[in-house]
Amino acid sequence: MVVILAVAGALLLLGANYADGNVHSQLSRQEITFPTAKTINTPKSENFISRAVQLPYAGQQVLTGTQARAYAYKVQMDVYGLPFHGVYSKISGYAMTHPSTKKMAALVTVSFKATTLEGLLLEAYAFSQFGTIATAGAIAAIVLACVMLALTGLGLWHVHRTPTGQEFPRSFQTEERQAA
Repeated sequence: MVVILAVAGALLLLGANYADGNVHSQLSRQEITFPTAKTINTPKSENFISRAVQLPYAGQQVLTGTQARAYAYKVQMDVYGLPFHGVYSKISGYAMTHPSTKKMAALVTVSFKATTLEGLLLEAYAFSQFGTIATAGAIAAIVLACVMLALTGLGLWHVHRTPTGQEFPRSFQTEERQAA
């Protein structure tokens, strides 16, 4: 059991490191940076909740899953200001039925790019959550392996300490036979 738990812990740690490293490398290549605190706090900026989500990361590059989730929320708030609240299918449907509207055609592209970015950022966040869960599982497996190792050691110590002919645990029948 000790070996199984230790191997499981090692594999979970390997998976967690892979997830974290992959999220970091994918996000770093995108070079996405949060606006500065001064920009976030302008009166015309997004609502209070959006500012509260972004302020802890002001001016930082998006490199972690939690930062990706915060930036995805920012993108969601930016897109919400578009017609039809930025829903790509509605904007593109309107642009198809009104082909003479060049502004709507441009908004189709903006909506598509923004919703795609939001989805990719949320996927990076989800992948980082898998890494977090794997880390917790690895810690639990390694702790349980240590507990099992200690219990095994105590069991072996007890076996060597107990006389060969003695039954463990002593049953009530054995005690009755000895008394008679």
